[in-house]
Amino acid sequence: MTEVPRFRPKKPSQFSRHPQPGYRVRGRVWLEKDGELFMGWGRALLLERIDKFGSIAAAARSMKLGYRNAWLWVESANRLVPTPLVEKSAGGAGGGRTRLTEAGRKVVAEYKQLRNRFEEFLKEVE
Repeated sequence: MTEVPRFRPKKPSQFSRHPQPGYRVRGRVWLEKDGELFMGWGRALLLERIDKFGSIAAAARSMKLGYRNAWLWVESANRLVPTPLVEKSAGGAGGGRTRLTEAGRKVVAEYKQLRNRFEEFLKEVE
């Protein structure tokens, strides 16, 4: 009789073996437009890496994120604002190029500032 391998789910980090006593305040911050996710930590990080690498594919790989998912995030963000955050040029012999616009840099900076203020608020509450 062959032994069936057991499935052992990984415990989420917040359920550690050594919990801290008492209550903790935790939270996340993201921006929505018309009920649709516009900017969160993952999207801000993706935009920063697009700016760094000049490629959606390279940025997605660096985050261990699928290219299609990254491309959909960029398309969604671009659709929700009047000025595109990311500009793409079609591939050719040397491949395509992607760049973050000034509007994109501004949105990422403002989101990071908002997130920092939120984290400071959480520290105050604890």
